[in-house]
Amino acid sequence: MRAKASVFIATSLDGFIARPDGSIDWLNDANAVVPSSEDCGYNEFMQSVDVLVMGRNTFELALTFDPWPYAGKRVVVLSSRPLTIPATLPNTVCASSEPPEALVDRLSTEGARHLYVDGGITIQRFLAAGLIDDITITLIPVILGQGRPLFGATENDITLVHVTTRTFEFGFVQIKYCVVRQGITLPPN
Repeated sequence: MRAKASVFIATSLDGFIARPDGSIDWLNDANAVVPSSEDCGYNEFMQSVDVLVMGRNTFELALTFDPWPYAGKRVVVLSSRPLTIPATLPNTVCASSEPPEALVDRLSTEGARHLYVDGGITIQRFLAAGLIDDITITLIPVILGQGRPLFGATENDITLVHVTTRTFEFGFVQIKYCVVRQGITLPPN
């Protein structure tokens, strides 16, 4: 059985995940107003995840966080160029240059049931390959005007079915969708 692949990400209201230089200062500023008891469903989501699949840029950003935010989780970093994993990281972090289909097949064969796909280009590649099952986007009340978009050009429409919308008193709006593939809507988990 193929592992389920999910996206759980925040964007500016105009659809950017980072500034043109990769900075997420706007997201850090927005998170400063979030009560410490609220994580917008992130911890519950992470408890359901077996493996994180992220792009190189996302990995390099995560390396700046102290402590490493994915302790205890297997992390696969996609990169077409050689990548050195710092010795300070747990041995659960590895690099791969596999295309999305081959990676999902391998991880599924190895027993993974739920993948968290993160990073703009990585998400775009997995969507193009028809491998994303659901997408949760938290809209942050800021308009950046430019930056790195969550979604890029697609060859075909990607139809989504609304699952739920949550609003938070501090202004965030979180929307979850299931991806429709070949006329079949996948049930939310």
